[in-house]
Amino acid sequence: MLRLIATSLCLRCQPVMALPLNCRPCVTLSQAENQQTVEALYDLSVDIQKVRKLKGWVLHQSPAYTKEVAGLLKDMGASGSIIARILAVHPEAVLCNPEQMQTQRELWISVCPNQKELVGIIEKFPASFFTSSSHHNNQRDNIAFFQSLNLNKRIITKLMASAPQSFSRPVEQNKVMVCTLQQAYQELGGEEANMKIWLQKLLSQNPFVLLKPPEVLRENMLFLRDKGFSTAELLRLLSKLRGFVTELNPDSMHRTLAYSHNTMGCSEAELRDIILNCPALLYYPEVILAERFQGLLSAGISMSQIIETPTVMELTTQIINYRLQRLKAHGYDVRTGSLEVLNGTKKDFEMSYGKLQLRRERPLFNPVAPLKVDD
Repeated sequence: MLRLIATSLCLRCQPVMALPLNCRPCVTLSQAENQQTVEALYDLSVDIQKVRKLKGWVLHQSPAYTKEVAGLLKDMGASGSIIARILAVHPEAVLCNPEQMQTQRELWISVCPNQKELVGIIEKFPASFFTSSSHHNNQRDNIAFFQSLNLNKRIITKLMASAPQSFSRPVEQNKVMVCTLQQAYQELGGEEANMKIWLQKLLSQNPFVLLKPPEVLRENMLFLRDKGFSTAELLRLLSKLRGFVTELNPDSMHRTLAYSHNTMGCSEAELRDIILNCPALLYYPEVILAERFQGLLSAGISMSQIIETPTVMELTTQIINYRLQRLKAHGYDVRTGSLEVLNGTKKDFEMSYGKLQLRRERPLFNPVAPLKVDD
């Protein structure tokens, strides 16, 4: 009984990602640490205190394959510092059987351009690489399926890294979702010649779209069609939402659209245009929309300006306030100017701000003014 309780407690502390059976803690908490594991991690310069604090249960397991896993990573070109970082973040790796890890390496290298890039992926997504050995057959089948779609290898690798669950499950489930996406694309007037590129972009921007029920996509598209969106507009939304259309549901979209319609005081046709320019309005909850509308209006921005540049609603109130302060200090008044300068990522904003500053600092050339020369 104590053994079962300890197992339950340990499992609760793990990530959602399923670990191999031989990687799961199944010992009592009172068992001493595996000194061979601790010493091997010390030799690799792994932050033991970090491991003890976050995933101390790993140090109690036996057998462990610390040297073997480090050797595998080193053989792929990983430096000592990279190996130390990987094992500090994901020490469960040392519990994975070396033979299983070799099989995993072969699977990944079949779609990864080279071992150097594979090491980079493992460093960012160690839990995706050190995953359950019981899923190897499913991984093989799914890799073959996505290769049959002529998808770019880097897209397949990105899917495996960021959404490993989609490769661990039976290939039939992915086939159904991909078929649903392709069918929706064609029914909405998408060109056959562009479908591969469209699918690659969709999957790369939102890999988790594969894990959604196909019925959700159909229901949401029917709802938007009933709201007056044309087939061409629905195709634009399906592409611009980056798969988020599968994250939504008719009830939430109905509430969001009703709130936006009432708040902006626009017609339904105008609202559809706004949504096409800023699809984010479809999936933000009412409470977030209320906060952002209030933040913009409190800053002196008019509702007509928001309607003209609705993409400012994609920014949090904190980001808007920070950018407004920067612009105000520069002498730019968004109440009389365009809101476009507020838009975009941090990099986009800095570029826009830099252009404004350059325009202000650049001296005006007067061809009739006397030149200043040194005596």
